[in-house]
Amino acid sequence: MSARQRVQSFGRTMADWSEKWIPSPFLFAVILTLIAYVAAIAFTPDGPYQNIQNWYDGFWTLLTFAMQMVLILVTGYAVADSDFVSSYLDRLASIPDDNTQAAALVAAVSLIFGYFHWGIGLIVGAIFAIFVARAGYERGKTFHYPILCAAGYTSQTIWHVGPSTSAGLLSATEGHPFEDIIGVVPLNESVFTIYAFGIAVLVFVTVVPVLAFLAPDEENATGIEEYAPSLLKGDELEDAVTDGGTATATDVSRSPADRINDSRAIAYLLGLGMMVYVVNYFINAGGVGEALDLNVFNFTFIALGLFLHKTPAAYMEAIRDATEGAAGIILQFPFYAGILGIISNSGLSDLIAEGLLAVATPETFPVIAWLLGGFMNLFVPSGGGEWGIIGGVVGSAAVELGVPPGKAIVAYGVGDMWTNMFQPFWAIPLLGLTQVRARDILGYTIIVMLALFPVFALGLYFLPY
Repeated sequence: MSARQRVQSFGRTMADWSEKWIPSPFLFAVILTLIAYVAAIAFTPDGPYQNIQNWYDGFWTLLTFAMQMVLILVTGYAVADSDFVSSYLDRLASIPDDNTQAAALVAAVSLIFGYFHWGIGLIVGAIFAIFVARAGYERGKTFHYPILCAAGYTSQTIWHVGPSTSAGLLSATEGHPFEDIIGVVPLNESVFTIYAFGIAVLVFVTVVPVLAFLAPDEENATGIEEYAPSLLKGDELEDAVTDGGTATATDVSRSPADRINDSRAIAYLLGLGMMVYVVNYFINAGGVGEALDLNVFNFTFIALGLFLHKTPAAYMEAIRDATEGAAGIILQFPFYAGILGIISNSGLSDLIAEGLLAVATPETFPVIAWLLGGFMNLFVPSGGGEWGIIGGVVGSAAVELGVPPGKAIVAYGVGDMWTNMFQPFWAIPLLGLTQVRARDILGYTIIVMLALFPVFALGLYFLPY
């Protein structure tokens, strides 16, 4: 058996394991809630009822941030859903001739888009996986659908070192919770650095070959027709991906309300007004790296979506389509906020963070922060929400050790995005679009996580800041 066959066999073994043992993302959140609850009782002074109180107190604390995350997802979806973007993706989908090329191309496209915007990367990755699988099917080829969907999810291994970083954007926003510790940290001190860009390059040159290597031969592949036959008909895919709600009434007797809904002038004027504000905002703030935060980020993408969809009705339809993918965020964010409440209010997070950071030196601190971020992401799979728990401890330790806060933010973010390959929370929108289950893709994404372990360890330690 060749080395590649052994790797492919390991990939199939992991896929079989995940199919048997990995629960649904919501049940995953419930299980982690129970683990956090028991751990808080065991290791902190708070008793059973107090930790129920801690859970409830935390349950509603991330509503503002949850809405910001929903907007990042739906506005990113609306951009990816536009005819302009999806037409180019459709052309790219016809390029691969075999499973190796298909997996590598989906991973590359997902990573590129994910670097610039985690929401767009996630949606484009899902859409492109469908397009590639369908293009192969139409040419009589069988592209292994689970690995294409796994490749589409790999955008979540790069986003935290790009401009949509939630911890970086939050830390760049005046009045953030740790301003008295680390100050306001502009993006040109975190993700717009050689340090972060180097990590992004390392991710790309690792993930793409790994997915290509894992791709099975065609005789061992299972195509899209076995997982999502409805997507082959075209109707459902067109409705969910390429139509964007552009169908409008053609009756010449349309009402004034219909004409307003389908008015390009209104969409363009609104989008233009928003962009005028954004441009003026950045000019006055001294540049993108100095002033980009979550609110400005979402504001910009709403304007971009209006331009791409051309009418208010079409844009509203794209947002409506995107909200189904946001259902997991809406339901599960309060549960993860509850976990945040348990481990934060009980003091469990301080015990975990301080125990790991006690052994850190200025040289090893980025690696320690990475491991801490990766561990905490299993319990609170939200870059910003998780930063809300441990940001103060990480920031204080960084300042005490003389590590630049921006470097600490990047190192933490690498840990957060690293264990996304095991934590299925952010796969929810992709699973909804592609119609696969979390267990179908996690066998492959866990291998990606393992492959990135030495890459991140060495990169965070040796790359210059």
